[in-house]
Parts: sequence; structure tokens; C-alpha cells
Amino acid sequence: MRTSIAHFLAVATLGLGITVSTEALSQVNSPTDPPRPPSLKTVPVPEPTNLAEFVSDRQAAIRLGKALFWEMQVGSDGVTACASCHFSSGLADTRSKNQLSPGLKRITATGASNPDRTFHRNLGPVGQVTGSDFPFFPASNDVLSSQGVRNSVFLGIGNGPADLTRQEPDPDGFRVGSTNTRRVEPRNTPTVVNAVFNHRQFWDGRADNVFNGVNEMGDRDPNARVFRADSPTNPVAVQIRLEDSSLASQAVVPPVSGDEMSARGRTMRDIGKKFARYQIPGQPASNLRPLALQLVHPEDSALGSLSRWPQKGLTVSSYAELIQTAFHRQWWDSPKLVRVATNGIPTVIDPPAGPLAAGDYSLMQYNFSLFFGLAIQLYEATLVADHSPYDQFMDGNSNAISAQAILGVDLFRSQARGQCITCHEGAELSGASVRQVRASPTRIRDGQAMDRGFNNIGVLETLQDLSLGAKDDLGNWLSTVKRLTPAPPEPIVVDGAFKVPGLRNVELTAPYFHNGGQVDLSAVLDFYDRAGDAHEGMVTLDGTQVELMSILGLTPEEKAALLAFLVSLTDERVRFQQAPFDHPQLFIPNGPGAPRMIMPGDPLFEIPAVGRFGGQPQKKFLEP
Repeated sequence: MRTSIAHFLAVATLGLGITVSTEALSQVNSPTDPPRPPSLKTVPVPEPTNLAEFVSDRQAAIRLGKALFWEMQVGSDGVTACASCHFSSGLADTRSKNQLSPGLKRITATGASNPDRTFHRNLGPVGQVTGSDFPFFPASNDVLSSQGVRNSVFLGIGNGPADLTRQEPDPDGFRVGSTNTRRVEPRNTPTVVNAVFNHRQFWDGRADNVFNGVNEMGDRDPNARVFRADSPTNPVAVQIRLEDSSLASQAVVPPVSGDEMSARGRTMRDIGKKFARYQIPGQPASNLRPLALQLVHPEDSALGSLSRWPQKGLTVSSYAELIQTAFHRQWWDSPKLVRVATNGIPTVIDPPAGPLAAGDYSLMQYNFSLFFGLAIQLYEATLVADHSPYDQFMDGNSNAISAQAILGVDLFRSQARGQCITCHEGAELSGASVRQVRASPTRIRDGQAMDRGFNNIGVLETLQDLSLGAKDDLGNWLSTVKRLTPAPPEPIVVDGAFKVPGLRNVELTAPYFHNGGQVDLSAVLDFYDRAGDAHEGMVTLDGTQVELMSILGLTPEEKAALLAFLVSLTDERVRFQQAPFDHPQLFIPNGPGAPRMIMPGDPLFEIPAVGRFGGQPQKKFLEP
């Protein structure tokens, strides 16, 4: 293969005015290098084997998941959807205004929380980020991420899209004077395209591969229960377990996060109460129409048959209808209620004669986390981008990518030059994939024990964000290797380690790394070429020095080739919002109108609805 390519490509002209010679092509790789990553089409989409126990109609569940993902009414403010941070066809957030977080994950040398509430770039919570602000290191520990909601306390479900809340002064600096601004998440927003292949979700992997139907913790929460009514009059609490469902585990976190979508104190059960109102006998049901604030294109690949175009919303009147169609009735059908005491213990009761208590929920409301998580997982599982030029090349089309990109992939897999494939393995281009982790959840490298698919590469010092080395809310280690019994004899180096993201469509997902600290792919390549930034701070809390990356010493020709390969990983369906990456209309906040002045409300920027045939290409980060 190498000889034929070299003969075919005597000299190719590169986009940067650099040439690729046959000598360069023939000397990149050794026989011991891994093969080129195969087409993503060769990898089955992971899915729980017991999914049919819950889902009665798969397509109905996908429709429900897409509606919920793009639904602005999910947020406590009646504006913020899951898609508000993933609006670029499920990709990352490309806004540059009011996107800074000051460094809230910072810790002390003992691992105790030590948040930095200072905006070091002098942009404050309302500034405009420009190219001159990059790179972020070592100037500050500011993080570029996504706007969420204003700091507030949940009081109850209202009669419209917004919840009943009480505003409180923001403790972390997201305010101007006495007025709260929208909070910004403490880590950069990753893409959900191809996220179905990840074994765990979030940068720190806290969304478990096992979905327990309630929260992100999987088996780490042995007390997680939902209710099942094999007999409608006798719902019982049960423990459920769906493997390969980290997307569902992830989906139930943002809707109750005070950083992202929720007033503090709201639960998924409360969101269930918002979207599936309990019908009091003799009175009409009151429900929010799905996507009532948004247009749905009549040719939407999942929701088109339910579109009310040119009116907003879907033809179904409630989310209860969508849930009933998608899920088996034992998970939602019962005349009984579940009363949750102040200590969190649920009890099955008969409906009271008078008004319901705040902690009273129907079966559908109580199990709303189950429906929400699985429906969004099934929708996001359709967001697989496997039609890139590189995929076509590996499928047999030798003309699908350039000579430059061919050199790039061979540099990518070279253990002597690019060394990229060491972490970005397989067709998924990530060691954090279901396939890779299932084969070996932990690994030993250079005499150090670590979780597969997580690395500390020197983006920030460990004390700026413990990441995988931290514990969850129940006190469990996030790291798999830290939970091993007995512990490995090698030093454990998971402190400051972040998940290795997949690289498909990476051209479209700037800014880069968990802090959003690199502005484009050229800057990322420069970062790896110099072996990272925070070398002195790559130390675990017990004093172990994390193994540093190698300085690569890449030539301009090699960097250009690697860049060409990375660009060849773009699936044009994503860029042009074509099915399955089409979507409903969305309005996203774009910050206050003036740098130091907060006006009532937020300017809302429209993301127009598109159907299966797509529309205009999405703007990339900082693109005019």
C-alpha cells in the first residue's frame, strides 16, 4: 500500500503552498505502527441489550428525545434547552460573547475546593472573547464555555414555560452590580455528535456507562430506584440497570444543574410535573405543548410528521402523549401517586381528596428521569457522523482525500513522529470509546496506572481542576483505577486527567480542550508539538510526577499534513445541518447589549429550523 501511494503521488501541492514528496510518504511509518484508523461505519453503535424492556416504540422514543433536546421550556427560565449549548447541529457552542467562567474547579494541594472567582481577562461575565485572548495558558485559569441560567432558587412549577423562582445574588461573580448575569459552565462544552461511542460522558467521566434511571452515577448509587407498575394499582420501587447508556446518564444532569439549565433545588421529578401535569378527576389536564415556542420544519427528519408549520410546536398537545407512545405502560400507568418525604423516601399513596402536596408525583412524573434519559440517548445515537472524506477513503475511494491528508493520517499513526494514535485510537479516534474501555478499563503506561481514555496532557496545572481524580456527590471516586481492590502497585496518575475526545468533525468544534483555551487546530498542533504547557504543574496530589508527552519537533510540512487529515474527518452533513443533524428553531441568549450594562432580559439569537435537506453552513468559532 505504501509503495503504490508513493508511486501514485509523486508530488502533490498542499493548501499552504508546501509540497509532499514521495520521500516524505515513504519514510513516515514503521512496520510496528498501528494501521490507519478504519471507517467509523465498521463500528456498531453501542446500545443496551435490555432496552426493549422499557421502550415500546423506538421511533416514537427518538421523536420524544429530539423534542426534549431542543425544547426551550425544559430550562427553569423557559428559554434554556439542552441544545442551547449544542446548537450547532449537536456540536459545541460557537458563541464568543458572555462565555467566560473564572476557574471554579480550582483546588488546594489537599484536593479541597478553592474556586477562583476572578475573571483574569478583564472581560468579566459580559465580555466579548476575540482571537487575541488566546491561548489561555499561562495567563489565567479562565475557562471558555457556555451560558446557562441566572443564579436562583426553585420554588415550584408555574403555569407557563418558566418555573417559579427566587433570584439570589450570584456567589461566583456572574453579575454586574446587583444584577445577575447568566452563569457559565466551568468546563468547555463538548460535542454530542458521535458521543454515543463514548464509554463515559463529561470531561471527568462522571456520567456512568450504566444508567440507573435516576441520575448520572450508575452503580455508584446503589439506592437509585424508579417505580414499575406491573399491576397499575401496585407500583413498586425497582432498581434498573442499562449498560452502554452513558448518554442517558449524562442527559439527566444539565436539566437540574444550577450552572446549566435549572434553578437550584429542582429535580427531574419536578420537570416531569412541568411536562406531564397530573389530571385531577373532573378537571381538564393542563400541559405544555411540545416545542410550543419554536417552529419545527415540515421536513424535519424525525419531527416533520408532527409539525404545526407555519405555527409553532407539534400537533400533539402534551409530552404525556409522546411518553405513552414511546414507553411500556408499566413505567407510566397507575392511578396511584408517589409521595416523596423531606428525607427523600418515596411512598405509594392514593390521590388525596384535596390539593396535591409539593412532593406528590404521578408515576409518569416520578419516572420522568427514565424517559428523559433514554429518549435523548436514542436521539443522540442517531447523530453519527460517518460520511467524512476520510471514511470514504477507508471504504475504498482512493480519491476521497488528498495526498496531504494521506501523509497526515500516516503521521497521526506514527509512533515516532505524530504519536497521536496513542490516545486517539480506533475508528472512534478515542481511547475512551465503549470498545476500547470494555477491552481494558485501566492501563499501565510508563510504570503509571490510569483509566483508559483519560490523560493529563498539561493543558492546566492539576490544582486548577482535579477532574477524574475527584469524587462524586456520594463520595465515590470517579476514577475506575482508584476504585480497584486491591489497588495497583504502580502510582495512580488520574489527578488532572481528562477524557480523550473523538476527533471526527473536530474542524467544527473550536475552541479546544476542556478549558476552551486553544482557538484553532493550528494552535492545537503547536500545543502538542511543544508537549503541552503546564509541565511543572502535572503532579498528582500525592506528589507523583505525571509522565510528560514528547516534544515532537514537527516540520511545517508535517503540521500542514496533520491539519489536512483532521479536516478530512468532517462529515459535510453536519456542516450543512442535513439529516440526521437537522433541527427545530431555537432562540439562544447572546448576552447583554453593552459590556458593562445589563438590560432587562437577554438579546436572543435565532437558530432557524431546518429540515432533512439542511440549510446554510453553521458558522465556526470566531468566524465572521
